[in-house]
Amino acid sequence: IMDNVSVVTVFTLSGLSGIANYKITIFIFTLLCYCVIWLVNLTIIVTVIVDKKLHEPMYIFLCNLCFNGLYGTAAFYPKFLYDLLSTSHVISYAGCLLQGLMVHSSIGTDFSLLALMAYDRYVAICRPLVYHSLMTTQRVCIFVFFAWLTPFCLILMSTITTATSRLCGSHIPRIYCINWLISNLACSASVATIIIPAFNYTFYFGHAVFVFWSYVHLIKTCQSSKENWNKFMQTCVPHLFSLAVVVVSFLFDMLYMRFGSKEIPQSFENFMAMEILFIPPIINPLMYGFKLTQIRNTVLNFICGKSSAFILRS
Repeated sequence: IMDNVSVVTVFTLSGLSGIANYKITIFIFTLLCYCVIWLVNLTIIVTVIVDKKLHEPMYIFLCNLCFNGLYGTAAFYPKFLYDLLSTSHVISYAGCLLQGLMVHSSIGTDFSLLALMAYDRYVAICRPLVYHSLMTTQRVCIFVFFAWLTPFCLILMSTITTATSRLCGSHIPRIYCINWLISNLACSASVATIIIPAFNYTFYFGHAVFVFWSYVHLIKTCQSSKENWNKFMQTCVPHLFSLAVVVVSFLFDMLYMRFGSKEIPQSFENFMAMEILFIPPIINPLMYGFKLTQIRNTVLNFICGKSSAFILRS
C-alpha cells in the first residue's frame, strides 16, 4: 500500500474486521436505516417545495437542513454498505479526502442552518413588527447560500492543508475518513494543521453562543405572553431538540475520538463513529414533521388523499 513515506495512494479502514459473522445482518439494518433517512428527509423536502403555504423562512431553512442530512449521509452509507459486502476495507487517497470534506462540511452546515433558525425564531417572536422587512426572500436566499458556502470553504481549507502534508502511515482507525485522523498520519505537524481547525472550532463555538443568546431573549419574551409561549412551544422546542441532538452527537464523537479508551469494544467504537450520521438525519425531520402543525397536516392530507384515490380506483 505504501512504498515511500511521502506517497500514500490507499488508506485501510479498521472497524469491520471483528464482525465477519454479522456482516449480512448489519448490511440489512444499515440499508434499512439509510432508506428511512431518505424517506423522512425527502418527505419534508418535497412537502416544503410543493406546498406554497410553506414557502416561509423557517420551512426553507428546515428544507435545507433535511437536504444537508442527505448530503452528509451520502458521504458515508454507500461506501460503508459496499465495505460490508467486500473482503478488503480500503479507500483511495482522493476518496478519503472527499469523504472527510463532505462529512465535516455537512456538520458545519447543520450548525449554520440551526443558528439561522434560531435567528428566525428570535426575530419572529421578539421583533414581530419588523419580521417581514428583515426576513425577505432575497435575504433568506443569501443566508442559505452562505450557510452552505462558509462551512464548505472552511473545511476545504482544512482538507487542502491535510492533502499537502507528508504522510508516514496509511491506516485509518475508523469505519470512514475524517481530516483529523488523516492529519494524525502526517510525519510532522504543521502550523496550518493546528491553526485552521482551531479557527473552525472557534467559529462554530460562536454559533453556539449566538443561539444561547437568542434563546435567552426568546424565553424572556415568551414568559410575558401566553400566545408567544404557545408559539415558542410549537416552533422553538423542535429546533432546540434538533440543536441538542446535533451538539451532543458531535461532542460525543469528537471527545471520544480524542480521549476514548483503546480497550472499548470495536462495536461501540463503530456506533460512536456512526451516531452523528445516523441520529440527527432521522430525528430532525421526524421531530419537525410531528411537531410543526402545517407540515404534519400537509403530509397527512397528501397520504389520506392518495389512499382515498386508491380505494376509489379499486
